[in-house]
Amino acid sequence: MPLTPEELARITSGTLGHYEHNAQRFREHTWDHDVSQNIAALLRHIEAPAPLRILDFGCGPGRDLLAFLRLGHQPTGLEGSPALAAMAREGTGCEVLEQNFLALQLPAQHFDGVFANASLFHVPAQELPRVLRELWQTLKPGGVLFSSNPRGTDQEGWQGERYGAWHDLPAWQQHMGAAGFVELEHYYRPEGLPREQQPWLASVWRKLP
Repeated sequence: MPLTPEELARITSGTLGHYEHNAQRFREHTWDHDVSQNIAALLRHIEAPAPLRILDFGCGPGRDLLAFLRLGHQPTGLEGSPALAAMAREGTGCEVLEQNFLALQLPAQHFDGVFANASLFHVPAQELPRVLRELWQTLKPGGVLFSSNPRGTDQEGWQGERYGAWHDLPAWQQHMGAAGFVELEHYYRPEGLPREQQPWLASVWRKLP
C-alpha cells in the first residue's frame, strides 16, 4: 500500500525530530568521521573548472561543508533540522537551505555536484523518483551526484525514531537510471574490510541530457 500524505508527514516530522533533539550528540559522534574517500569520488568526476558549486544534501552540522570550503569550492548546505542547520551556518559561514527532503525548492541547473552522504536513505522509496529528479534538475548539464547509503535488501521502515530505506545495488542502479543518471563508479565502505563488514554502498552518477 502506498504511504498516505499523513504517513509521509509523520515520517518527516519523526525523523527530523530525532535529529533536532539529538543535534549536539549527533555532531559529537560524527564530526571526526573520515569521508575523504567520498569527497574525492565526487570531485574527480566533475569536469567543470574550480571553484565548484556543491550542494551538500543533508549537511548536518557542517563537517563536509567545511571540507569543501577548505578545498576552495563554493558549497551550499541543505538541512531539515533547524538546530543542525544553525550549527552548519555558524561553523562554516556557508549558506544552508533549511528544507526537508520531501519539500525541496532548488534552483534549476545551478550546482556542479550534489553530495548526498548518508542522507538519501531517509527518503521513502515511493518518493525517491521525484526527489532524484529534483536533484537532477538542480545539477548543471553533465553535473555529478554522489550518494552513500546503508545497503540492504530493499526493505524500509522505522529504525527507532528514524525512517529509512535500505536498497541493494541493482535497485539503486534502477532508481538512478530512471531519474536520468549514468553510473560512473560504486564501492563499499569502510574501505579495506570484508564485504560483510562494509554496510555502506557509495556510488557516483553523471546527469544525462
